[in-house]
Amino acid sequence: MENNFDILNLGCAHCGSKIEDAIKKLNGVEDAVLNFPMRKIKIKGDISEALLDEINRIADKIEAGVKIVPHGHKHYEHNHDCECDGHHHEHGHDCECSGHHHEHSHNNTETKIKKNPGITLFIAGILLFALALAAEHILHFKLAFLIYLAAYLLIGFNVLKATVKNISKGNFFDENFLMTIAAVGAFILGEYSEAVGIVLFFKIGELFENYAVEKSRKAITDVAALKVDKATILRNGEYVNIDSEDIKIGDILLIKTGESIPADGIMCEGNSKLDTSAINGEPVPLVIKKGDKIMSGCINLADTFTMEATAIAAESMISRIAQAVEDAASQKPQIDRFITRFCKIYTPFVIITALLTAILGSVITGNISNWIYTALTFLVISCPCALVLSVPLAYFSGIGAASSKGILFKGGASIEALSKIKAVIFDKTGTLTNGSFTITDIYPCNSTNERELLEICGSCEQTSTHPVAESITSYCRNNGIELIQPDSSGELAGRGVYAVLREKNVLCGNEKLMSEKNITIPQMPEIKLGNVVFVAVDNEIIGRIVVSDSVKNTSADAISQLKKMGIHTVMLTGDKAENADAVGNIIGIDKIKSGLMPQDKLAELNKVREEFGCVMFVGDGINDAPVLAGADVGGAMQSGSDIALEAADAVFMNSEPMAVVAAKKIADTTQRIAYQNIIFALGIKALVLILGLFDHADMWLAVFADSGVAMLLILNSIRILKSNKRRNSNES
Repeated sequence: MENNFDILNLGCAHCGSKIEDAIKKLNGVEDAVLNFPMRKIKIKGDISEALLDEINRIADKIEAGVKIVPHGHKHYEHNHDCECDGHHHEHGHDCECSGHHHEHSHNNTETKIKKNPGITLFIAGILLFALALAAEHILHFKLAFLIYLAAYLLIGFNVLKATVKNISKGNFFDENFLMTIAAVGAFILGEYSEAVGIVLFFKIGELFENYAVEKSRKAITDVAALKVDKATILRNGEYVNIDSEDIKIGDILLIKTGESIPADGIMCEGNSKLDTSAINGEPVPLVIKKGDKIMSGCINLADTFTMEATAIAAESMISRIAQAVEDAASQKPQIDRFITRFCKIYTPFVIITALLTAILGSVITGNISNWIYTALTFLVISCPCALVLSVPLAYFSGIGAASSKGILFKGGASIEALSKIKAVIFDKTGTLTNGSFTITDIYPCNSTNERELLEICGSCEQTSTHPVAESITSYCRNNGIELIQPDSSGELAGRGVYAVLREKNVLCGNEKLMSEKNITIPQMPEIKLGNVVFVAVDNEIIGRIVVSDSVKNTSADAISQLKKMGIHTVMLTGDKAENADAVGNIIGIDKIKSGLMPQDKLAELNKVREEFGCVMFVGDGINDAPVLAGADVGGAMQSGSDIALEAADAVFMNSEPMAVVAAKKIADTTQRIAYQNIIFALGIKALVLILGLFDHADMWLAVFADSGVAMLLILNSIRILKSNKRRNSNES
């Protein structure tokens, strides 16, 4: 059983990973996945009250004040945000953020927060620090010390308080403890400016961390914000306002100009335009008319209309998207899991190195203060938070950037896998083509005109449920051609239909059917694409109708761009070779395999994998589910079946092949940023460690290696959000 919990007052990414690891080891817990940016954790198992108490005891021991509560628990959930020294927390009756306590007075539904003096004291500390730096050489030694000490207490009081709390819980060697030891040691050695500088840049790093997390969190939660709380619904002959969660299937909703769609449905009356950009990233409004399907989350841009709900709000598209994006943020890539394992070794290693440096260096050289100073610089850079936060934050930002373009990744692991693919395999119908058949050619002969040909064929085909037959009858009705009921009719599987119409025997079908009945087909213009339906009356051909599935507008461009990226492209389809080859030639795909059953597609995919490496499959049908699951990355068009959507690692809401290109670019950028963060962080920290051993690194350089690098990595991680916005503005 999977349980969702909120994490309150969690401020340390490294502590979060330790909490996750500790919970996993508890009896009764099968698995635990902590999502630091969203401050949520999913715990798999039968979580009793006693077990939840134990979980909270462990969490509080690792980081004092942390609480884990059931998601949405009313006792803890308040409709306000508390920002204390840059940290954002959801909290209960008491809020302890970075050591500050706030009183909350409740007035019915409104909660008022008293003004927090933390920021004022922080700024005052910075001003004192600046004063001390400017006047250090002209002030008396003791006076300079007192100003530096006052600045330290104003800036780092929360760090000191957190250190004392954690020590009382038996938790040593967290980031607060390390920074406190380093700062106190610097004071003892007389390095006052460096002592204050350590905690100052540590706190500035926290502010940047908060900014980056909130930025990426907003990219995720913006989707959930599209859900509508209220709806106007027809009840007992009049329209009334109700909560959207009370919408039932079949209800008639009134959608006014400027309103968002609260639930999926079908348009009943009216005409309008919808802004669908929040769902599929499309900037061009969608024109809708009676009978068209409508997705929740879209905004009505034009006239008021009515619609019939086909799903309740909780199961409508916008709710499913919001849940999918939030769930995706909890799915960790392999590189993230590697960083977590690495940090378990890295931090103890650096701390032990610091102790050995202080002891051995002092014993060997006799210069105790110098080697203690060097050891303190090691402690400053031993905190791994920059890596623990910046790497998952890169994937978190990638998921947010993709969702704004109508691409839903199932998790960071999907992004990681997509960055490694060497080949993309496409299904044809509904993926590279529109998946909706339409008449593309009408050729009458033997003194029959087009209208007569359509009337005869449509009248016979109206008894069939085959997609080709349905497209012909639909075309006839839409073009005002009256269809009559045949005297008798029947279907000839895989060949066509027969009927008696106005006392004449009519056959509508393919060339195979005509051959079976020994009907000669006259010379006709050649066609390159489509399903040909010959029409014969009393064993004489009176014409043919060609039904085709048109190629999507972005298919050719998508294939071209994938090739430029060095990606091999393949099309696998169950359609006949003539149609497959025609589509393949139009879009310029590398390789085509036609006439395939679902199991054949999986076999062909494995062949492509053996030849090129990691492979992505993009499809939309029920029969695509096995091959979607079998691919390294499965991509499904939103217009496809629910089974395909469940099996896929990524879902493309606009159902366009160009979305595959956009997803690949986002995945590549995300992976590149994650590796940049790892290489830069470890490189700088290793360099400073080496310089320290040779007495060439001071505390300021150590502060840069920790807090400075952390700021750079965090900003680098959210860079994809800004670059994505620029691309969107250029596209629009």
